[in-house]
Amino acid sequence: MGKIADATGIHFRMLNKSKGPAIWSPRCQSDREWYSRDAARRILGQENLTTIRDTIVDICIENRRLTAIVTGGGLRIDCRAVVICTGTFLNAIMHTGRYTSTGGRYEEPASSGLSYKLASLGLKMGRLKTGTPPRVDRHSIDYDETEHQEGDKDPIPFSFQTKEIRNPQISMFLTHTNSKTHSILQQGFDDSPMFTGRIKGVGPRYCPSIEDKLYRFPGRERHQIFLEPEGYESDIVYVNGFSTSLPQEIQQRAIRTIPGLQRVKMLRPGYAVEYDYFPPHQLEHSLKSKFVEGLYFAGQVNGTSGYEEAAAQGLMAGINAALAVRGQSPFILKRNEAYIGVLIDDLINKGTDEPYRIFTSRAEYRLLLRQDNADSRLMKMGYEFGLVPNDSIKRLRQKEGRIQRAKEFLAVHSVRPSVVNPVLERAGSQSITENETLGKLLKRPEISISDLMSVESIGQSDAMLALLSDREAMDRVEIEVKYEGYLKRQEEQIEHLKRNESIAIPHDFVFDSVKSISKEGRERLANVRPRSLGQASRISGVTSADISVLMIHLRS
Repeated sequence: MGKIADATGIHFRMLNKSKGPAIWSPRCQSDREWYSRDAARRILGQENLTTIRDTIVDICIENRRLTAIVTGGGLRIDCRAVVICTGTFLNAIMHTGRYTSTGGRYEEPASSGLSYKLASLGLKMGRLKTGTPPRVDRHSIDYDETEHQEGDKDPIPFSFQTKEIRNPQISMFLTHTNSKTHSILQQGFDDSPMFTGRIKGVGPRYCPSIEDKLYRFPGRERHQIFLEPEGYESDIVYVNGFSTSLPQEIQQRAIRTIPGLQRVKMLRPGYAVEYDYFPPHQLEHSLKSKFVEGLYFAGQVNGTSGYEEAAAQGLMAGINAALAVRGQSPFILKRNEAYIGVLIDDLINKGTDEPYRIFTSRAEYRLLLRQDNADSRLMKMGYEFGLVPNDSIKRLRQKEGRIQRAKEFLAVHSVRPSVVNPVLERAGSQSITENETLGKLLKRPEISISDLMSVESIGQSDAMLALLSDREAMDRVEIEVKYEGYLKRQEEQIEHLKRNESIAIPHDFVFDSVKSISKEGRERLANVRPRSLGQASRISGVTSADISVLMIHLRS
């Protein structure tokens, strides 16, 4: 997926660069048509993979074990593992004002029948809602009235196997709603399926519709609107921030009050989609159902919102389905290893009654889970699965060697005041009066590794010269030296976490028999059935006192 993004991206931007590296976040806008074609090419060209375009209408179960699926075309496929990744299509209804139609996406039909089959197996089911904004004609936009947002001049690829981004970057455009926009939108509230109760599903709190923003933040004078071209040659522009299910006529009038969009041509109105999902506490961390052996769930069917969360789950469910067929143990990423681990652990332990999105703030070890060190954290795991080629692992080892040598050099190499003070003064940093190690100087917020390398005796050293040809390694060295104390503290916290994770809870443990645990705690524990004390401690509604009691019983 990272390779496809790198091959088809038209706008790359590292978000939150004004803040610390723990929350830097790479963003990519891909050419919609290019992405679809490139993804299809890779899938259809994959060796030992057969693709069938059909609809699943039934799942065959024997003794709580999956045996086959049946398609709408009458084809029965015997199998030992199936990944359900139905997106927003299960019994889906689309809403625009008072007009409704069945479908999970524009001009794509809903999936009916599968929900009831899954519910008949004993799985609990819920209803969620998401939305999409209008699409407009790019030729009808007055870009002079918007704020141009250029992509990064030297974009960082998503895949560590991509050497550089070669696609030309195009701009996105920022504008805002205003009081006129809000006044017109409010005129449509009486016809809003959300406010009139026709939509029963819960919508996303963090990506609300424009009418929900007005309702929840009545004092806000304006809201950001991002105009995102769908591709180099496409005439379609995605109006990000204007997701809505209000009547089409209201959408048209309101959008034309926004600077730059006064004469805009709306190609397609926004709409809301309401769909079935299955609360994720019913899954193992492998994303396998606790009720049916061989049945896996991934994406919006688990209550998540957004393509990124769905993609991460699809990857993990696919890996674990394949491992199960091979008779191997599941692959489970922990909270301290990857954001995927945080995502899945949150879904299973905390559950969700609204569409879930992953944020850096959800990860207690986010300084360790940076995007710049993802290769060191995860690539070796991918290599063991045969998903990463030998040359990529070789490059990773060389890069890690450069990082280690540079960090050792910085830790022990001292410089005289006369050598480094001119550099410190230019950077607005306090001069030194005695010899100081480079590592200690680099910890200063205003000093960068480039500043230090401008000193000839430092920049010409073998350890530092090796960094000049490796931007990724140089960035890693600077971050890990500057935040060394914080990183060590998080590593100590992880050791404590590991101790709790190592205390296993028997599969047949009867939580209700431990009366010293609160009633709510017993109910939540019995519902999720955690596999370890660490997992139990992260379940919503389970108190620290409950965990202390549980630990005593497990050790007795």
